Amino acid sequence: MRRVYVDTCLLIYWVEGQGALAQAATAWLVAHQDAVLCVSPLVRLEVLVKPLRGDQHALVQAYDELLAQQVWLPIGDEVFAQALDLRVRHGLKTPDALHLATALHHGCSELWTNDDRLKAAAGALAVNVLQPTP
Repeated sequence: MRRVYVDTCLLIYWVEGQGALAQAATAWLVAHQDAVLCVSPLVRLEVLVKPLRGDQHALVQAYDELLAQQVWLPIGDEVFAQALDLRVRHGLKTPDALHLATALHHGCSELWTNDDRLKAAAGALAVNVLQPTP
């Protein structure tokens, strides 16, 4: 089975989303059920900020339940060093550089995202799951 690192935006679409983006993200997930989804502590940090600020305890629980079902990839010193290099070379924001470095370091076969800047830096590793394939 292929290991896929999931960018934070997709989890937000799956859990909170409504409309076209949520439908497209969910359709992608259903069509790729063979993938082993991987996340990091950074993903949890990013998805929980808004629900915790808004005292949305049910939403926090929904995220925690979803995240508990995924493969967790640690972010160690090597990942931070690789993220620094990615930031310098590609001008990525720190969280994006950490997501990409985590996926690369742990040998993920794909990085699912909806972020074109991240896709540009990641090359063939990144798949913009909400962009139609030509």
